This record gives sequence, C-alpha cells and structure tokens, in this order.
Amino acid sequence: MALIDYTRHGDYLLPNIVLNEPPRELPEPITKYGAMRRSYLKEHRTITYNRLLLTERLFPHLREVQRSAQARLDKAADGLALAAHMTEIRRIAEKMMLDEVVYA
Repeated sequence: MALIDYTRHGDYLLPNIVLNEPPRELPEPITKYGAMRRSYLKEHRTITYNRLLLTERLFPHLREVQRSAQARLDKAADGLALAAHMTEIRRIAEKMMLDEVVYA
C-alpha cells in the first residue's frame, strides 16, 4: 500500500493528492450506450462504479461498452440488410419464373 504524505493547514492535515495528467489527445466522447452503462452502474452496481471511478478505469470501460454495443448493432444491421437483399432477389427470380414459365 502506498504511503500518503500530508501537509498541515492550520489544525488540519490534508493529504497531498496528485492527479494523473490528462491524455494529450481528446478521448472519444461518451455516447448513448456508454451513458446508459454509467447510469446502470451508478444505480445498481455502486461498488463497481466507485471502484472503476477511483481507479480511473470508468471512462475507458464506458468507451469499450459503447464500441462493443455499436459493433453488435452494425453486425445486426448488416444481417438485416442481407436478409432484405435476399428477399428482393427471390422476388425478382419469382417474377422472372412466372413470366417465363407460367405466363409464357
């Protein structure tokens, strides 16, 4: 465990706390799914929320959650687009078959 230095201010000893330097590049902002995760942790998983916050891992965790959620949404949207495309191909093929076989 790290030792903490204190400075006397009047009758009080206050810890000398040094914050880590902020990153030089701007991090990606927390969007919908990261904000939803933060609210969930804050309301239902308070210990996990505080542990992540105090160890400076909360925002990287929220960014990872939003990246993961977005990737899953993109994959689902691709699957739906493929299904719609295949339905359209089937509709065209059926129309061609009807024109060539049934109504010829």
